[in-house]
Amino acid sequence: MFTGIITDVGHIVSAEKRGDLRLVVACGYDMATVDLGASIACSGVCLTVVDRTAEGFAVDLSAETVRRSAPGLWEEGGRLNLERSLRLGDELGGHIVTGHVDGVGEVVEAEPVGDSLRVVVEAPPGLERFIAAKGSIAVDGVSLTVNRVDGARFEINLIPHTARQTTLSGLAPGRGLNLEIDILARYIGRMIEMRG
Repeated sequence: MFTGIITDVGHIVSAEKRGDLRLVVACGYDMATVDLGASIACSGVCLTVVDRTAEGFAVDLSAETVRRSAPGLWEEGGRLNLERSLRLGDELGGHIVTGHVDGVGEVVEAEPVGDSLRVVVEAPPGLERFIAAKGSIAVDGVSLTVNRVDGARFEINLIPHTARQTTLSGLAPGRGLNLEIDILARYIGRMIEMRG
C-alpha cells in the first residue's frame, strides 16, 4: 500500500533479460533500512526487492508486468518515481495507491499555465468511467487531482514542486503513463456492475 507521494527518483543502472527482466535501481534510500522482500513502487508499479547494494536495489519484472506498463519505462538509464510502502502511523498525504497499474494512458497535450504544467491524458478504453473531476488518480505512481474529464481524456495540473520531485517534469504528447484509478472508484464501479 502506498500514498502516491514520491520520496525519491531512482535511475536504472542495468536492465538484464533473464527468464524475467532484472533491474538494478540506484536511489538515495538508506538500504540498511530496506528488507529483502520489501515492496517499492517504481513509477506506480509495486515491485519486490530481491537484492540490495549500498547504492540501491534489484527487482524482477515478469513479462506480464512489462506488458501492462508504459512502453520504454524499464530501460537502462531510465528514471523512476520511487515510494516505499506505507507503514502504520505514516501520514497519508496523497490517496490510497496499491501499485497495480490499471492501464497505460497517453499524454495528448502539455502546456505551461503560469508556473504549472497543464497536462491532458487519454485513458485506455474502459477506465474513463472510473475517472471523475476532483477525484484522485495515480500517474506513474504520483497522486494527482483530476481537474476535468472529457470522455476518455482527463486533465491534471503539475505544480513546480511536483514536477521537480518526480519524473513528470518533461511530459510531452505521445508519452505513455502508468495509470491507477482510485481504489474507491474501482470498488464502487464493481458494486454497480453486480447490481446491474
